[in-house]
Amino acid sequence: MIQLQVISGKTAGGGIVARRFPFVIGRAGDANLCLDDAGVWDRHVEITFDRREGFAFVAQPGASLLLNGERVQAGKLCNGDLIEIGAAQLRFWLARSEQKTMRVREALTWTALIALFGAQIWLIYALLR
Repeated sequence: MIQLQVISGKTAGGGIVARRFPFVIGRAGDANLCLDDAGVWDRHVEITFDRREGFAFVAQPGASLLLNGERVQAGKLCNGDLIEIGAAQLRFWLARSEQKTMRVREALTWTALIALFGAQIWLIYALLR
């Protein structure tokens, strides 16, 4: 999961957490993050995720995109990168991961260990009689 924080533009102060990829940023109504700022194209940039490569982006051919102040068309994203799309600036962050609770699994494991220990004690007692 990633988080995109809008730093400047018409929706400054907002942000979105992306859980599904590819993630499209643009002016179009079907874009995952809609930006209605000057210089933003309908499907300006697409962010993808690959387990081996990490997070990558590809800007639409001819679309202007600055990554940390450098004009690029494609590349990899790192935590804290500044993305400039037209008049909008976005900050790329890795979102906090939510850990599932393991209480039920832990309780079942401890119950099984106690039962095994009890069976061993009973077996030793039965053999010594």
